[in-house]
Amino acid sequence: MGINKELSHREFIQRENDIRHSPYEKELEFYSAVKEGDLDTVKRTYTPLAVEGYGRISDDDLRNLKYHLIITVAMLARFCIEGGMSTETAYTISDIYINKIDTCPTEAGVRQLHQDVIFEYTKRMKQVSAGQAYSKHILMCIDLIYDNIYKGVRVGDLADELGLTPQYLSKLFKKEVGITVSEFIMSKRINAAENMLKFSEFDPIDIGNYLCFSSHSHFIACFKKHTGLTPKQYREKFFRLNWSQEEGSGAKI
Repeated sequence: MGINKELSHREFIQRENDIRHSPYEKELEFYSAVKEGDLDTVKRTYTPLAVEGYGRISDDDLRNLKYHLIITVAMLARFCIEGGMSTETAYTISDIYINKIDTCPTEAGVRQLHQDVIFEYTKRMKQVSAGQAYSKHILMCIDLIYDNIYKGVRVGDLADELGLTPQYLSKLFKKEVGITVSEFIMSKRINAAENMLKFSEFDPIDIGNYLCFSSHSHFIACFKKHTGLTPKQYREKFFRLNWSQEEGSGAKI
């Protein structure tokens, strides 16, 4: 069936069965409220996720509900990025919830995830609206740091990419973020190391090399300064026990 013929057919069926998509103005008000961190308006305009009365994307009710929620999550991420949320943060939250949606076995669970993700984005945007939003240059700088965290990144390289002097970028970053560019980069490298220690079997020495630390001793010293634990101690404390059960091998520490 060609797209024009199918479009006409579906519009006829939807009219006959009173199946409608949400009014655009109502959707825009809702997403704009999330973007502004306006929790009261979000609560007022919030509509629980349902199968009835919405466009049918799948014949399976659970899958249909999931598809609608994934679309909602994608929209939320993009509105929040427009509102000043870090692109990496917005997309990472999106990835986390889409993964949860994908594995959720019940309609009730999907509806709860719908509510959770909406309020997660709204609360974070409220913080942004309260003065934690960054200028365009700093948002671009943060995105560059995330994109290059495994390659090694220097202030001079960031400044060149942004068309700024290193001195100006450093001053602007400290003013808006509250810490230096180097401190921010280090914190993100340590965060990445924490995730690799928790969710992979890579040896700490390989993780340090992967994150471009100058030596294993340097990696240990920096990691302990930020977490209070050595990489080995951190893995022993936080490593997911079911990993070794699923993979049939013990953790490497």
